[in-house]
Formats: sequence, C-alpha cells, structure tokens
Amino acid sequence: MSIARASLVATQGRLRRRQFFGNVASVLFLLSTVFGMLVLAVLLIDIIGDGWGLLRVDFLTEYPSRFAERAGVYPALMGTIWIMFLTAAFTFPVGVGAAIYLEEFATPSKLTTIIRTNIANLAGVPSIVYGLLGLGIFVQVLGMGRSIAAGALTLSLLVLPVVIIASQEAIRAVPDSLRQGGLALGATRLQVVWAHVIPAAMPGILTGTILALSRAIGETAPLIVVGAAAYLNFAPDGLGSRFTVLPMSIYNWTSRPQEEFQAVAATAIIVLLALLLTMNMAAILLRNHFQNKNR
Repeated sequence: MSIARASLVATQGRLRRRQFFGNVASVLFLLSTVFGMLVLAVLLIDIIGDGWGLLRVDFLTEYPSRFAERAGVYPALMGTIWIMFLTAAFTFPVGVGAAIYLEEFATPSKLTTIIRTNIANLAGVPSIVYGLLGLGIFVQVLGMGRSIAAGALTLSLLVLPVVIIASQEAIRAVPDSLRQGGLALGATRLQVVWAHVIPAAMPGILTGTILALSRAIGETAPLIVVGAAAYLNFAPDGLGSRFTVLPMSIYNWTSRPQEEFQAVAATAIIVLLALLLTMNMAAILLRNHFQNKNR
C-alpha cells in the first residue's frame, strides 16, 4: 500500500511540474505575441501619422517629382500590380502542378527524394541569389532585357519553393479514404485528383500562395539586380516595358535628405500595405469559398 501511495505521489508531482512548465511556456508565448503586436502597432501608428496627410487621389495618379508636394506613385503602383499579377500567374500553376505530381503521381525513388530535398533547401536561399539567377537567365540568356517580364519571372523563382511546399502539405493532409473511395467507384487517378483532392486541398494551397505573394510584394533586392528603376516617369504598358515598384520608390525617397520626402515615403508605405491587404483579402475570400464548398 505504501509503495502504491508513493507511486501516486510521484506521479502527481510530475504532473504538477508539467503543468507548471506548461503554464510558464504559455505565458512566454503570449508575451512574445503581445510584444510583436505592440511593435507592429507602434510602427503602423508612426507611419500613418507621418504619411496620412499626403494620402489623396492625386498621390496615386501623379508621377514622381523633384518636389515632395507634387510627387506621386502611379508608375510604381502600376509596376507593382503588374509584377504581382504576373508572378501569381506564373507561380500558381507551376507550383501547384509540381506539388500534385510529387504527391500523387511520382513513384518513391532516390530522384524524387533529391527533388524534395532541393525544393526545401531552395526555400531558404537569400533573395539576392535569385536576383543574380534572374539576371543571368532571363535578362541575358533569354534576351528579355530589364523588363517587367524578367522581374516577374525572377520573383516567381523566389516564391516557387514556398508554394510547392505549402501545396504539398495541403495535398498530404487530404484523407486517403477520399482517394480510395473515388478509385473504388471506378474513377481514374487523374479524375480523383482533379475532382476530389485538389478542391479539398485548395484552402491550404491558397494559404501558402498568400504567404508567398506577401513575401514577393515587399522584395527589392532581386528587382534591383534585374533592372527595376528607382525613378520612372511612365507606367509599364507591356511585358517588355521598363518598370519600377513601390519598394524601390520608398527606398529612393527615404534615402533623400529632405524631410518632406520622408512623409512621401510613409504615404507610399501606406499604399503598399493597402495593396497587400487587398490582395490578401481577395485570396482569403477564395479560400473561405472553397472551405464552405467542401463542407
């Protein structure tokens, strides 16, 4: 009886220690989250306070100027929209297609293992390396020049590993019983993947795409390498056009000594954040649509 009681006391002591460390970890994680949100809130308040006064319709439709009161972001805004649209158009089908092949059709082998490992490693490569790769392949070898198409393809290479990995995880999370049920009813492997697996995995795929494009919209280093202009007095009108983007304009204005341009840069940051939130909102609505449809 004493042995059983001693074992019970020891077990209770271990449970209390686990609960204590669990509570400490929860408090630390909560404090980390609150700290990050506070820092973000301070930055947003500071940016909005500096740039809100210049935010007007003219700022979105005017061209850059040597005078802060006349400066606008129209070429950079249109360049950013072009870049993000083309990056999504290039990345989404290629990334999702690669993930579908690796998860549903590729036979387990050393080659597929090497491919998976390389994709995971590519997700951590610095963005400037992709800029040099884009400069060598798209700008020089393929002869695209310093065009908006070369910039979009470079950013596609940058975010493609993230889209592939997120899509793989989403496809892997689909219950295998769904596949087996479709095959048992006489559907082909392709029909099962197209009609059942992809719709079920689409919310996770869109989540990964949102994160990837959110990273791409703020990148500057790869675009500098492939030839994004710091100053441009016209908006892009085609795939071969020269371009600039909002991060480039923000960097250009913040590097100027005049205090007025600091406020212009803050206003451009607000525009960039609004564009990012709009893009994310559209993707989230699509994700919720597929989630409700699957229910």
